[in-house]
Amino acid sequence: MTYTKFGEFMRVLRVQHHEVMGDVSKLLGVSTPFLSAVENGRKNVPDEWFDIIAEHYALSDDEIADMKMAAENSRNQVKITLSKSENYQREVALQFARSFEGIDEDTAEKIMALLKRSGNN
Repeated sequence: MTYTKFGEFMRVLRVQHHEVMGDVSKLLGVSTPFLSAVENGRKNVPDEWFDIIAEHYALSDDEIADMKMAAENSRNQVKITLSKSENYQREVALQFARSFEGIDEDTAEKIMALLKRSGNN
């Protein structure tokens, strides 16, 4: 079974605390299949889970940061709100979305460097 970074993070917590997926799904108020879908990357991690997990496992600030980073790295969708965007920003976002699957590693590195230079990292 393939887990995302968030799924790996949660699996370690469950093992350390002698819990199974069903225990955690009850804690989060979701079905076990939904939790599994999140851990396997078919669904994004709901934001409201962070506080519940942090409190239940008494996570340190560093562990909370690690959990949030793992969740961010496990996202399968990203939503961009364009309602307050300028036309040029809309064009860039839409062109990026259309071109995304064809971007190679070299191009991705160039885009990241450009964004970091403009202060949007």
